Amino acid sequence: MRFIQRIANSSVQDSLASEMRRRRFEIFRAHFDRLPKPVSILDVGGTMRFWQVMKLLPGDGLSITLLNVAPVPESRDGFISVEGDARSMPEFGDAQFDIVFSNSVIEHVGSFAQQGRMASEIQRIGRSYFVQTPNRYFPMEPHALFPGFQFLPLGLRVWMVRRFSMGWIGRIPDYEKAYARVASIELLSRRRLKRLFPDAEIRDERFAGLTKSFMVLGRWV
Repeated sequence: MRFIQRIANSSVQDSLASEMRRRRFEIFRAHFDRLPKPVSILDVGGTMRFWQVMKLLPGDGLSITLLNVAPVPESRDGFISVEGDARSMPEFGDAQFDIVFSNSVIEHVGSFAQQGRMASEIQRIGRSYFVQTPNRYFPMEPHALFPGFQFLPLGLRVWMVRRFSMGWIGRIPDYEKAYARVASIELLSRRRLKRLFPDAEIRDERFAGLTKSFMVLGRWV
């Protein structure tokens, strides 16, 4: 399990997850570089560390707003941290941001209906958008790091999390907390993503010949 976690740990510089994240960001960066400055980015569920690692920081015509359930501390001019709900962002106007960015968040907001609310808000607020999310049908579930975990009955998944340390979820002995954690993860298929973002281009991120995750590119020119 430790070996798998090292491969999947994006905070480790030379891990597979970090390399795949850098490749994804190159696609995003190519779009960003084509936009006239100034550029405003809304990162839904993001952190300052991500942008620091990617070496794209506020200043010189770039502002980055981070929206999270709880605001993150600000450590650099240009970052704006706000508290909010990705499923309802009335504090932002239509097409307010040049880019709405979201990395591995939409699978955590609840049911497909709740995911639809988040998708609608992203498309409303952003003149363009970039959304990344794991593929439901990739064999290794990315949170529990256990093959096929996403296809097991909910009760069995809760039982496993209560008794074993499951990847990034860990071990959660308390039933209510374990249930809430497991039920909060709803991975998406390509078909469902297309229903959420009907006008976007969906690109595969592949590993070992299989689609590991999807990149949703909206109004990419």
